[in-house]
Amino acid sequence: MKKRNGFTVMGRLIGLVRPLTGYMLLAVLMGLVGNLCASFITIFGGYAVLNLLGFETRLTLTAVFVCVIVFAVLRAGLRYGEQACNHFIAFKLLALIRDKVFQALRWLAPAKLEGRDKGDLISVITSDIELLEVFYAHTISPAAIVFLFTVIMCIFIGSFHLALGVLALAAYLTVGVFIPLITSKASGDDGIKFRNGSGDLSGFVLDSLRGLSEIIQYGQGEERLVKMNGKTDALSETEERMKRTAGRNTAVTNTVILLFDLSLLFASAALYQKGAVGFDGVLIPTIALFSSFGPAVALANLGSTLQNTFAAGNRVLDILEELPAVKETEGKVQTVFDGASAENISFSYGAETVLDGVSLQIPKGKIIGLIGKSGSGKSTLLKLFMRFWNVQGGNVNISEKNINEVNTSDLRDMESFMTQETHLFHDSIQNNLRIAKRDATDAEIEAACRKASVHEFIMGLPQGYDTPVGELGDTLSGGERQRMGLARAFLHNAPFLLLDEPTSSLDSLNEAVILKSLRTGQDGKTVVLVSHRQSTMRIADTVYSVESLSRTGRPS
Repeated sequence: MKKRNGFTVMGRLIGLVRPLTGYMLLAVLMGLVGNLCASFITIFGGYAVLNLLGFETRLTLTAVFVCVIVFAVLRAGLRYGEQACNHFIAFKLLALIRDKVFQALRWLAPAKLEGRDKGDLISVITSDIELLEVFYAHTISPAAIVFLFTVIMCIFIGSFHLALGVLALAAYLTVGVFIPLITSKASGDDGIKFRNGSGDLSGFVLDSLRGLSEIIQYGQGEERLVKMNGKTDALSETEERMKRTAGRNTAVTNTVILLFDLSLLFASAALYQKGAVGFDGVLIPTIALFSSFGPAVALANLGSTLQNTFAAGNRVLDILEELPAVKETEGKVQTVFDGASAENISFSYGAETVLDGVSLQIPKGKIIGLIGKSGSGKSTLLKLFMRFWNVQGGNVNISEKNINEVNTSDLRDMESFMTQETHLFHDSIQNNLRIAKRDATDAEIEAACRKASVHEFIMGLPQGYDTPVGELGDTLSGGERQRMGLARAFLHNAPFLLLDEPTSSLDSLNEAVILKSLRTGQDGKTVVLVSHRQSTMRIADTVYSVESLSRTGRPS
């Protein structure tokens, strides 16, 4: 994870507010006026005391009471308006950020997400983004409000004597700026540790739930529980340190406020003894400072919280700023499928070479079989034809055109790719199939399922095609999920089919039905078929061993 300082994270997060600048300015204005109303209600009380003591003031007692009532009503309305604006901004921005994160994940998939902890990603998408609400609703406008409020109050207090205005400025800066900075520094990287630990725990829990049957079967429940408790305890220790820091922050803030209040009282009293100010110059500035720390305290209390918030922002920015391994191609001349080929291609996962100098011709309308030992690069070759990764050497061509020059949308329309593991969403069977073709008719779905030898099975279910599929397809067997994946590939109706072990979980009868569909229902389609089964390879026009295609002549 890229480590950014708090100011960098803050700047990037503030940059996302631009679409809602008008609402932010309105929130700042209402917050500023509302806080001034709250402070001046108390200040008006000071003027009332002066009137009762017989001192001449700029306001009569009646005017003071009218102002108090008006300001109290204004304060209530403006406070509500400020909070409404801030939360509208926050929740609107959270929706926009989630949209940006999902777009980023789509651009990063699959190359940059291969091997990423899915539980940690879920933590970023949910809790980390949700935590940014604190920043957008309770940090940006309060910080602007504190700045403007401080200027106005320093001018007001300074109007009685410059020294009092300077002392007030020192008080506001100490409470609203220096204490939060010191607290943030004292927190160290606890915020980042907490967010990372939270993501790690989420991933561990998700992994444990997915592997629950294996954990029970091999008696690993106790060991897994010990590890989970260890992660939870470590997270609790980090949170405890953060809470202690927040507690110290509150204690220090309240102590500093009291000291500054007393300092201003003594300073104004000293000035009164010297004749530099009147009695109103002692009472009003003291009351004004006493009643005006609210905005600064609200900002000071965020000192420790912001560490957690910035850590969450840091994790979100990691995704938003991650560069995709493969960029989408657009704006090129439309490509129509007319065969494919690989020319001397090489590809590695890190230091592990998988394909080395592989060349392959895939004529239009033919079925090409690929065999080879596990790890020889068969599945990787299919993914390179899908352009999930860029080759590191050589060329992958579609219709005699480098695949990098083919529009990504054209490529997805031309290709149907069935992976070894078919993912089924927590939805109905019909909707799980329709993902391959959103506007597919019921007749088209049924035809695709008949080709995949799964129609009779579906019709035997209580709700037929409307039957819900359990999360991750756990309610179906491996063979049933595999046939669903084939039905998707048939429904997509692309001219180029890439099938990775399409019959590995099927019995011989269903395999025969599907192979017959591939052969007789080919309709000029081009098929690349990966399988370890000799029976599956019988329909191929040409069968290649990936090892023999490699420059090394052996699995890498």
